[in-house]
Amino acid sequence: MRVGVPKEIKNHEYRVGLTPPSVAELVAAGHEVLVETQAGGGIDFEDQDYVDAGARIMPDAKSTFAGADMIVKVKEPQAREIAMLEPRHLLFTYLHLAPDPEQAKGLMKSGATCIAYETVTADDRSLPLLKPMSEVAGRMSVQVGAHYLEKEQGGRGVLLGGVPGVAPGKVAILGGGVSGVNAAQMAVGMRADVTIYDISNKRLAELDMFFGSQIKTAYASKAAVAAAVQSAHLVIGAVLVPGAAAPKLVTRDMLKTMKRGSVLVDIAIDQGGCFETSRPTTHEDPVFEVDGVIHYCVANMPGAVARTSTFALNNATLPFALRLANMGAEAAMKADPHLANGLNVMDGKIRHKAVAEALGEEFVTF
Repeated sequence: MRVGVPKEIKNHEYRVGLTPPSVAELVAAGHEVLVETQAGGGIDFEDQDYVDAGARIMPDAKSTFAGADMIVKVKEPQAREIAMLEPRHLLFTYLHLAPDPEQAKGLMKSGATCIAYETVTADDRSLPLLKPMSEVAGRMSVQVGAHYLEKEQGGRGVLLGGVPGVAPGKVAILGGGVSGVNAAQMAVGMRADVTIYDISNKRLAELDMFFGSQIKTAYASKAAVAAAVQSAHLVIGAVLVPGAAAPKLVTRDMLKTMKRGSVLVDIAIDQGGCFETSRPTTHEDPVFEVDGVIHYCVANMPGAVARTSTFALNNATLPFALRLANMGAEAAMKADPHLANGLNVMDGKIRHKAVAEALGEEFVTF
């Protein structure tokens, strides 16, 4: 199979779909890899690195798409990339279609087969291709939250860890999944006062066993979330419903009770966000203020640490990319129901139930 790796064109996105070591694995398996020139330049992968790994360098995105059977990316295709997709193409990348009907319509019109990293599953119902970026985003959420709490950034002027004689900042984490746990690990490391909220009692018990006395846990009732928002200095939205739009846990009315200069970090923004006042931002212009509360809602957070993120992502995606290249999309999905769960669009139809429901489109099984 001919595998194409275009350069990412989303705002300040420096990650790349395949690293040179991943390219070498695909070439060793008998596949041809076409890499757009400078696709990895943002994280110091030069064209020669890809040539040494066995790739062929293409002059632009158009030739990369035209020459490839499978396109491996990181972020959802932008409009001009969707325009280059054809029915013969297999697209393997993050899509996050639930809050993005325009992208969904474009992919349906293209006729391409589109497999989304974020809905591929594992035996334990986890999301193995979403996990590495959830880990990165969770850890980054505390890092950026602490930064925007600084007075110079418009924040309240609170040091999350406090100092002797001064209480630490309060961090409320909504969601005890992969992102939430990684956020908690960072916040605990900063000596913040951390509480994780979740609606699963089983998960709360697991978190209690894992963290012990380092954190507090609470059931995420509406009243508990409202109280958390009112008292916290940093609120991290880390909820996820696979394939579906994120639930709005924090309303505009709740926001009005927050301390001026508090910070919200919405990790769920790729799926529409879990704060009513959220809207997607970019690394170029990452924050905005509503009612005196700073909102950080960057839709590709891990892109800020692009080199770490690219290696972490490739560790997870490469086995699936190899399977797709070796067997072809349909055979690979028939052999692996977890990979089939990644199918979002095929033959102009939405093939994932939660995505179809979120978009109001017909769901057609694979």
